[in-house]
Amino acid sequence: MNCRELPLTLWVLIFVSTAESCTSRPHITVVEGEPFYLKYCSCSPAHEIETITKSWYKSSGSQERVELNPRSSSRIALHGCVLEFWPVELNDTGSYSFQMENYTQKWKLNVIRRNKHSCFTERQVTSKTVEVKKSLQITCENSYYQTLVNSTSLYKNCKKLLENNNNPTIKKNAELEDQGYYSCVHFLHHNGKLFNITKTFNITVVEDHSNIVPVLLGPKLNHVAVELGKDVRLNCSALLNEEDVVYWMFGEENGSDPNIHEEKEIRIMTSEGKWHASKVLRIENIGENNLNVLYNCTVASTGGTDTKSFILVRKADMADIPGHVFTRGMIIAVLILVAVVCLVTVCVIYRVDLVLFYRHLMRRDETLTAVVDEIHSLIEKSRRLIIVLSKSYMSNEVRYELESGLHEALVERKIKIILIEFTPVTDFTFLPQSLKLLKSHRVLKWKADKSLSYNSRFWKNLLYLMPAKTAKPGRDESEVLPVLSES
Repeated sequence: MNCRELPLTLWVLIFVSTAESCTSRPHITVVEGEPFYLKYCSCSPAHEIETITKSWYKSSGSQERVELNPRSSSRIALHGCVLEFWPVELNDTGSYSFQMENYTQKWKLNVIRRNKHSCFTERQVTSKTVEVKKSLQITCENSYYQTLVNSTSLYKNCKKLLENNNNPTIKKNAELEDQGYYSCVHFLHHNGKLFNITKTFNITVVEDHSNIVPVLLGPKLNHVAVELGKDVRLNCSALLNEEDVVYWMFGEENGSDPNIHEEKEIRIMTSEGKWHASKVLRIENIGENNLNVLYNCTVASTGGTDTKSFILVRKADMADIPGHVFTRGMIIAVLILVAVVCLVTVCVIYRVDLVLFYRHLMRRDETLTAVVDEIHSLIEKSRRLIIVLSKSYMSNEVRYELESGLHEALVERKIKIILIEFTPVTDFTFLPQSLKLLKSHRVLKWKADKSLSYNSRFWKNLLYLMPAKTAKPGRDESEVLPVLSES
């Protein structure tokens, strides 16, 4: 070893000793009755000098922080950056802190009871899983107490397997019967007393999962639509082991087809350590001889094979719609939709005019003629009852006509009422209460000069509410116009 290597070697030795023996975990659980220590991790040989003040403190529950010293307990020993317990007991549970100048480190210690019916405590077990035929290695060592250890024993399920003054070790290929609890017990003396330190491993041996049954991804039979003269790429993907192979098979009655090519296989390792393979078969210038033929992709392993097939079929002859034809069709469809919406809107607005025009065109007459002298007989044979609201009109002579008509309209439902408000009426107390049941669309208002013209909205609405009547040919329309007195 030359001089340049010496500083590096010393640095490595210091790093190993501090990294392996210091206490870095902030939360620690230990078993009562065993030696235990806390060591400040950033402590260096320069910090071990006595001129640097180093203090240890403990606090638990509601108690204030108390500085520890050799007089605190005969079980506690202070060695600069290290606090030792010989042994640790249940009442040592609490929070501990180390302070050196501006450096501080804290721990929370939880001391649990020992299992008196077993050689180990189940809460202090480290679990490991090993596959069959994989390396199983257990080494019993304790770097901090190594110089004080007299002997070390290795137990399996609390039965002694090995005993050695150094470090008993198991190193072999795992078998299913190797499963169990392995406990390393170190025996050491301190101040004339015998102590032991136990570390237990729960070894679980599982079946070998390194190899899987290879499988091809996707459906087992695939029909691929193609066009003659074009190219196609058939992709075959598989999940497999590293030693497994993927290959294509297809009929070659007249020798190899120069238009068929197998591309280079691509493999990617998955996160579970397995392999995903992909291999493409490229067929160029497809002809009739390539149709309805099986192109098989196979993955092979020591455990068996898996195969999927591809069949090329002719794509149905379906000409695409030219772009300009599609555009024109969409424009025509939109225009028709707009026209329909406009037509519906016009029909709603001018429904009265349209109905009157239809009646005039069809020449239908829905009125009845039978003139009798009796009011009741006349009302029974009428189809409409027109009521003109006027206070001067509501005399005793016409009240019977009105009430009889309302009875026929509202009770017998043999007649429909048309209500005309000739002059504004402010007092409606003189009218029968049954008029309140009249629908609003059957109430017309006379608007003086605006309603005089036969083409006014008033007369159109009145004709709309009246039954259809066929007009006799050649008759002057002015002869059938109703005359409404203004008096």
